[in-house]
Amino acid sequence: MNHVTPRVGAPVGTFTQLLSSTRRGARLARLLAVTELRSWGAPEDLTERAELVVAELAANAALHGRVPGRCFRLTLAFDPPAGHLRVEVTDARGELCPQIATGAAGPGALRPGGRGLALVAALADHWDCVPHPPGGKTVRAVLST
Repeated sequence: MNHVTPRVGAPVGTFTQLLSSTRRGARLARLLAVTELRSWGAPEDLTERAELVVAELAANAALHGRVPGRCFRLTLAFDPPAGHLRVEVTDARGELCPQIATGAAGPGALRPGGRGLALVAALADHWDCVPHPPGGKTVRAVLST
């Protein structure tokens, strides 16, 4: 009888941290993500892309997802055998789901913001936003090596 044995106990690095919904908290999220990924031995290319994704998602959580007195949460899950990194940023503003800005003002028009999620979409294999009960949301991005 031949059958495939599932991978049990495959090495997976996980990291979760609550951070203040401030610019300082967003900066710390980026620094902590890079430190963790390097300690796990993640490839440098993946670490560099993850640094930019975490920076954008954390900045969005601090700027747009801020509720006074509430933090945002950064979660990283790295599966080296599969070559996948999942980045999750959870904030308290569930009614505001992020969207990539459209070119309604023209392709060359200057806008004060809206390019960050386009960067996330370019660097990640996939990203989405899901509700986080009771009133928040989680923005997830998956990056592959």
